[in-house]
Amino acid sequence: DLGEVVVTWEPEVVIAKVFTDPVVRAKVRTQIIEHADWLALDRGTLPWQDAVVRAAKRTGLSKADVTGFLRQVPSSLVAIPETVDLLYRLKAKGHSLFCLSNMHVASIDHLEKLYTFWEVFAGVVISCRLNLCKPEPAIFTYLLETYGLDAADIVFIDDTEVNLSAAARFGMQTVKFESPAQCENQLQALGCI
Repeated sequence: DLGEVVVTWEPEVVIAKVFTDPVVRAKVRTQIIEHADWLALDRGTLPWQDAVVRAAKRTGLSKADVTGFLRQVPSSLVAIPETVDLLYRLKAKGHSLFCLSNMHVASIDHLEKLYTFWEVFAGVVISCRLNLCKPEPAIFTYLLETYGLDAADIVFIDDTEVNLSAAARFGMQTVKFESPAQCENQLQALGCI
């Protein structure tokens, strides 16, 4: 996974950069980030401008305010140095690494231009490019079939329980990411490091 694993994702911080009113902040959280349209953006099935119009209508905020907020999201995603270091160490030990993430087009485009850590991955699967999202089985099937992987050989790392459960149903071992150090300890316990 990328968000909250390889890169930061702190929605409350992003919201607070744009909105000062606590009531508005709560509305942005529930009516934009936690709304089904957010997942449709991740899926790549809702055009960005349509998402702005719909969010403005739903929240009562101006289109300019919603646009301003959404434009803050890509730059808020910052690589977590300890996780990036762990990725390089895992690759150096001979592990094949794959990225499977739900992400909006603007965010993944931003990250791909900004960072070089992509070189550690043998394959990258991003939701908006496939019109599929975790925890849907189809995105896991796509990963396995595209890269010829055996689920029993995979340790799937994610910060979200529903995604971990979906991976486990395929027979993957899972690690719930809480911090780079905790993740590394769990990988050591599994014999990966």
